[in-house]
Amino acid sequence: MKQTVQMKKIQEKMKPGVITRDGFLGNDIRNLIDILVEDEAGVKRIGLTHQVIANRMMELREAGMRGLGNFISVAPHFEVQVDSVRGKLPCPFGDPGIFPKTNITVKNLNINDEITFTDLHIHLIGSHGFYEGKGSLFRLEPERLIKTLEIAPEEE
Repeated sequence: MKQTVQMKKIQEKMKPGVITRDGFLGNDIRNLIDILVEDEAGVKRIGLTHQVIANRMMELREAGMRGLGNFISVAPHFEVQVDSVRGKLPCPFGDPGIFPKTNITVKNLNINDEITFTDLHIHLIGSHGFYEGKGSLFRLEPERLIKTLEIAPEEE
């Protein structure tokens, strides 16, 4: 798929030092459109949508809010911690609003895996299908995210 002028401008905002110190792309040299297309294909292969993934992330975030910065148990075998960090971030795609710097850590005790994501991640995945570029400090590999959060394809 061809990179549009708009996508190129968005990708420029994702570079280190523009919105965040390290940026959103890591060492991924692909065009933004190619990153989005590859992650979209992976999620579709599993039988999910980005919105279903974002909804599960939000569900666990909301459950973890009860812990006020401490890990709390969430059935059936998760521990979730929600921590606020000072500041807010805008969406690099130019959506209105700014997102609080909140780190959500989910431990899946059944498979002994842990993953951390942010409020901005929830938005970027749900609204844009963007998991960050390969090599980014905060890249969320869709397959690992799905496995760790135990997101099953919806049956029709």
